[in-house]
Amino acid sequence: MSRQLRSWIPIAAPARREAADGSEAPLRVVLGFEPTWFHRRCGVDFGRRWHEDAEYRRATLVEMRADLRKSFPETDQWSGAEARDVNTIAGCYGVGWMPAVFGLPLRYYEDRWPHPEPGHELSEEAAERLETGALLGSAFVEGLLTQVDRMAAMWGPVYGDLNWQGVLNTAFQVRGQQIFLDMVERPELAEHLFEVIAETLIRLARMVQERQRRSGAEIDWMCVSNCTLSMISPAMYRRVLRRYDERIAGSFGRFGVHTCNWNATPYLGGLSELPGVGYIDMGFDTDLVKAKELFPEARRAVLFTVGKLADAAEVERFLSRVWNELAPCDVVVADIPWDMPDEAVRGMLRAAAKTME
Repeated sequence: MSRQLRSWIPIAAPARREAADGSEAPLRVVLGFEPTWFHRRCGVDFGRRWHEDAEYRRATLVEMRADLRKSFPETDQWSGAEARDVNTIAGCYGVGWMPAVFGLPLRYYEDRWPHPEPGHELSEEAAERLETGALLGSAFVEGLLTQVDRMAAMWGPVYGDLNWQGVLNTAFQVRGQQIFLDMVERPELAEHLFEVIAETLIRLARMVQERQRRSGAEIDWMCVSNCTLSMISPAMYRRVLRRYDERIAGSFGRFGVHTCNWNATPYLGGLSELPGVGYIDMGFDTDLVKAKELFPEARRAVLFTVGKLADAAEVERFLSRVWNELAPCDVVVADIPWDMPDEAVRGMLRAAAKTME
């Protein structure tokens, strides 16, 4: 069985990944839109209710999906079974899911994903007291599990992948920039925090996925987000953090790594040493040839800078290089703003189809 994952951006949710099935085009464009896009076009309110009221969320997703299908007939991204797109927990709590699990309060917005309230980062004492069992038994976690069970009872299989972030990303969110000082000045505190984050992520993801499997949705993967990796050296990643990614990789059927839209070249060697990487993405400045050599078995992806969508010459240059150096791969066009002309988005889709001719 292939262990590949492919890029997947659920409707009105941060970018995620899903199991590849072998049908992927050699140059596959994946579109994602900011919540403001849907707020302005469909009137969706992304406040607390959207994340906690499954019936309300489902109704808005049906409307948003219809708008996407009408606006972009050039792609089959939303042409599958409706339930996959609307009976879902994808997008719940946005990038704030893991910080909220660790007790940070969230600020909700009508046109944005929720984010942790500033000024509530964990003190040294609070970080030292963290314990996975207590985190897993919180009312917040129970609320999400109850949602899954209720959705299964009403509508059947519950799809979607929460935004699990990763060990360093989560540590940065819950401890702030102090985590980087901790790694040097209080390495035992940093190690404790990393241990608790890794163990909590693994156990909680298994709990959620087990509920989803019981509902009839086969979900057995994890893709860690290492957006903050560029804030430490490649040597420090190998020495301090790689062990946690290795543990996470060995705990799920499929595993992937999201870096971010920056030059991942210095980190590719360390990431390639992780077991069974089925997905790896990177920014356009990365050495794409090297990435293809180091990750021959993974589904690779490159992130397009969305602000350049309206520049047809830039789109063509981007696709030509990606086609020649990285394909087969995904092209991730995430966080498309509400004021980006639809024609610019359709232009990217047409250009990708032409590149493959």
